[in-house]
Amino acid sequence: MRNLHSAFLLFVFMVCAIVKTAKAQDPQADPGTYMNTINTAETEMNKNYMAYISASAHSGRKRKIEKMRDKTVESIVTCQTAITYLPPYKGDNSLRQSSLTYVALCYKIFNEDYAHIVNMDDIAERSYDEMQAYLLLEEATNDSLKVGNERMDKAVKDFAAKYNVQLNTQKTELGDKMDEAGRVAKYSDKVYLLFYKCNWEDNQLTEAVNQKNVTKIEQVKSALDKFAKEGLAVLDTLHPFENDGSIANACQQALTFYKTEAETQVKVITDYYLKEENFEKLKTAMEAKPADQRIQKDVDTYNNAVNDMNAAVNLFNQTNADLNNGRNQVNNTWQATEAQFLDVHTPYYK
Repeated sequence: MRNLHSAFLLFVFMVCAIVKTAKAQDPQADPGTYMNTINTAETEMNKNYMAYISASAHSGRKRKIEKMRDKTVESIVTCQTAITYLPPYKGDNSLRQSSLTYVALCYKIFNEDYAHIVNMDDIAERSYDEMQAYLLLEEATNDSLKVGNERMDKAVKDFAAKYNVQLNTQKTELGDKMDEAGRVAKYSDKVYLLFYKCNWEDNQLTEAVNQKNVTKIEQVKSALDKFAKEGLAVLDTLHPFENDGSIANACQQALTFYKTEAETQVKVITDYYLKEENFEKLKTAMEAKPADQRIQKDVDTYNNAVNDMNAAVNLFNQTNADLNNGRNQVNNTWQATEAQFLDVHTPYYK
């Protein structure tokens, strides 16, 4: 399992464009310099966040990643402080207040809401309902940030229009890397969720098998088969990411395994448990019957049942071994492929 970072990616897509100004350093000297002062503070916040995203994709050191997150939070506070102490431009507080509102939203989401966007490992160990709650929170977070971005963008354009400031909308290297990181996360998350849905059901199936709960096995089997088919249909129409189909292929391999498991191999397991239950009843009845009262038909029926059980045990053990080997293979392939995909496509930034 791994963490999803797409919930925060909208936060870093800042809308304050660099403006063409004179060399004056006093923010009050002209409106362009005032806008650049705010933009500079927000850009520093962005740089720290991009470094965090880069570390999350390229480093396996959890302490380093958490340290980068803390640094990002500090940079948001620094940005907020810088803009707080910036006076309104000649009595016009519109742009300053819009920026403060937006940075406060970033702080709330990245610091306070972070506690609720839990590590995926913890979620996976609880329930699929927890995952759905996570996705709803992620969606709500993105919606809030999108609205915040749109409002900030409007404030910048309104301020520029009011004071006849020419905006330079040319993208920066940081902006390009942020866009790319967002595209990578959106694509990988979409594929991951197809994998996760089936992987979670497979874990539930394993639990039901260990409990010998035939009813639950049948229920989970149906859900697993449904999700695997739905996921494969999505993958059939999904284009490779920049000619890289590795992560989609790994997901397809996993979902094909889960589909085969649900449609053919689970039946072997449930048949075995039913045979085992019937055999135990026959065995109990046979042992309860005195030996001198047993007829040849009783003995033949019991011996045939023993032979059937021995064959069923062998098939059951082989099927379980095949399933375990298959699970290990698809999980290892998925984890390695996903890590490589993120490492290759997420931009490096320090």
